[in-house]
This record gives sequence, C-alpha cells and structure tokens, in this order.
Amino acid sequence: MAEQIPPELQNRIMHLQQLQNQLNMIRLQKQSVELELREVERVLRELQSIPANEILYKSLGHILVKTTKEKVEKELNERKEILELRLETLKRQEKHIETQFNDIRRKVTEELTKIYKVKQAS
Repeated sequence: MAEQIPPELQNRIMHLQQLQNQLNMIRLQKQSVELELREVERVLRELQSIPANEILYKSLGHILVKTTKEKVEKELNERKEILELRLETLKRQEKHIETQFNDIRRKVTEELTKIYKVKQAS
C-alpha cells in the first residue's frame, strides 16, 4: 500500500511522525521541569520552619558547603522563577505542536480515507 500513497501524503505522514516525536520530547522535558519545581517548592516550605540563624549546608558536587538560610532561599527562589518560566514556555510549545499535529493528522486521515474508498470502488 505504501507505493500507492502519493509522495506528498508520505511526506505529510513523515512530518506527522516528527511532530509526534517533538511532542513526546516536550512532554518529557515538561514533566522533568514540573518535578524539579515541586522539589524546589517543597524545600522552600521546609526552610520556613528553620530559624534564620541556623547553619545550613548545601551540596556542591561531592562536598557540602556551609551557607546561610538567606542565600539558600534566594537561590531557590531564583531557580523557582526560572523553572516557572521554562514550564510556561514548554506549555506554549506543547500547545502549538499539538495544534499542528492534530491539523496534519486530520488531513492525512481524510486523504487516506479517500484513497481507501477509491481502492474499494475499483
């Protein structure tokens, strides 16, 4: 049947597969960002119960470094902001690609249906 599909339709099907792959990658990235964002938010909530003058340590590669609660909160809030921006970007990309994917899928389905009906009529 592949040799009976017009080259233009074959190209659309390949484009559809590429969009599906892009969509999968974006969803994986989005899931990863959401997971990291939840972790940052959890740590920020936990920091609220720690006194301001408490000694904290943060992991820096294979060592722990002494730091202050203020510095940790500042770094985490900056990271949270970056993650939120990244998440919004990924959501917009996901929506855009989903729209493209659904449009092309609809067109491919219509064209394949026409081809199938013509073959059955023959």
